[in-house]
Amino acid sequence: MASGPFEEAAEVQARALGLAVRRVFVEHPIQDRTDEEMSALADDAVDALVEALTSVG
Repeated sequence: MASGPFEEAAEVQARALGLAVRRVFVEHPIQDRTDEEMSALADDAVDALVEALTSVG
């Protein structure tokens, strides 16, 4: 899981390592968000995270 600007870097790294991993990306930036904003971001991402962790193939 990472924020949007890191999508390409994650893809390049996964290919370089030969990993077929699922990735979930959230809105950027992260560091200046309030606790409430971070909770909302996590709430919005939880379904995608569960899907990435539990899906086959």
